[in-house]
Amino acid sequence: MTPADSDFAAARLRPNRPNTEIPLVGDKQDKAADVQRMFADIAPRYDLLNRVLSLGVDKSWRRAAASEALLLRPARLLDVATGTGDFALELKRRSPHTEVIASDFVPQMLEIGRKKAGSQHLEIHFEEGDALHLPYPDASFESLTCAFGFRNFADYQRGLAEFWRVLKPGGRLVILEFPPPAEGLFGSAFRFYFQHILPRIGAVVSGNGGAYTYLPESVLAFPDPPHLARLMHATGFRVHYRLLSGGIAAIHVGTKS
Repeated sequence: MTPADSDFAAARLRPNRPNTEIPLVGDKQDKAADVQRMFADIAPRYDLLNRVLSLGVDKSWRRAAASEALLLRPARLLDVATGTGDFALELKRRSPHTEVIASDFVPQMLEIGRKKAGSQHLEIHFEEGDALHLPYPDASFESLTCAFGFRNFADYQRGLAEFWRVLKPGGRLVILEFPPPAEGLFGSAFRFYFQHILPRIGAVVSGNGGAYTYLPESVLAFPDPPHLARLMHATGFRVHYRLLSGGIAAIHVGTKS
């Protein structure tokens, strides 16, 4: 068992801590309501924190993922767990002809996304929805994206099954996520930053220390890139992936056979 696997197992067994209201992490966890409440609380400072905590590198990650999502020039695209819509906005700017629907289950995030789209004169449909029970018919989209939201799902396999269901045959799934830090000096340094420095910065800027304790815990509990690729393959996707910025982020691309 690797250190990441040990963290994953420990996180799945760790009881929730009601005094801090930090959601459980990992797969097959009853965490949806806690995650929803946490993101509603940090919504006003969410974009600022993303820029500060990633030193702006998250923009380049979204650009790389957008290129994958738009490769086949989709007519209709669904961005799941859109948050405040940063990735949906990137997609629409790059492909004005594509109908972009941005879905999330946190109304406070969606409202910020609508305002951002309006200020940039971009037509994006922001819709409230549960990623594990998507409110769309089968085979509705040529492309589906999920940027930094998949690890918050209560059931990864259920989420992938929904992605498969709403994609058309030949459709393209793009997941952009933080994998657990790899072994080695760089991975150890990033793990230290994630566990000890990031929560302090997040607490100061957002006023919610629990949310930025949850973030590193959710990353450590997330499947590593080969494991996520296997989960996607088991759903039926043809899969390839690549690491970004030395493995800080990863893009997984799945094609519905």
